[in-house]
Amino acid sequence: MRRIGVVVPARDEEQLVERCLRSVMRAAEALAQSDAPAEVVVVLVADGCTDRTAAIARSIPGVEVMVVRAAGVGAARELGARRAIARGCSWLACTDADSEVPSAWLVEQLRLESLGWDGMIGTVRPDFADLTPTERDHWLATHHRGHPNGHVHGANLGVRTASFVRVGGFRALAEHEDVDLVERLRASGAWLIASDEVEVTTSGRRTGRTAGGYAGHLRRVTAMLGDMDPAVV
Repeated sequence: MRRIGVVVPARDEEQLVERCLRSVMRAAEALAQSDAPAEVVVVLVADGCTDRTAAIARSIPGVEVMVVRAAGVGAARELGARRAIARGCSWLACTDADSEVPSAWLVEQLRLESLGWDGMIGTVRPDFADLTPTERDHWLATHHRGHPNGHVHGANLGVRTASFVRVGGFRALAEHEDVDLVERLRASGAWLIASDEVEVTTSGRRTGRTAGGYAGHLRRVTAMLGDMDPAVV
């Protein structure tokens, strides 16, 4: 049976990691019941955690936990990917510990793999519970289903293992390791698709685990909206 690896880097995510991993396990169950079932290897990399992230992850059956000392998100994602590859996974699906994936997440990625795609650049949306009404309305007005923007998010990224290995995997970057990987995949001639078929919900917090990332993007949007009349957003 084919194997797909799910890689989740985490740093001090005890508040959100269970939600993330439960959603991944639901996606694994949906894949097992699909017309093209596959085994799922879930690897959470607890990167320099000082809270209960690792313990919570270990309490969820089917999750393999790697504990490392503050390696950084790029190195953590790479360690998880290499563990999944060593387990024989032909496809790697990446998300973040503050995110929640839809039940069809893995089914769709293996469908794309079967069609010959080397990678999926998936969309994310912030948890609307973390946004103000103005911010939510702005997001809805600027994002339209069926028109993925192609922005790269480590919270919703899939790649064929052979293509991943060919370009050298994730680099040990403090942030934007996902963008860096996609740039090298494109340069190598990999066949990538931007898709919003399985959009991932991610935290709408403004202080993330890296200086930039999605939290930084939301801070910029918040600052922009602060200068706008809510009536025209």
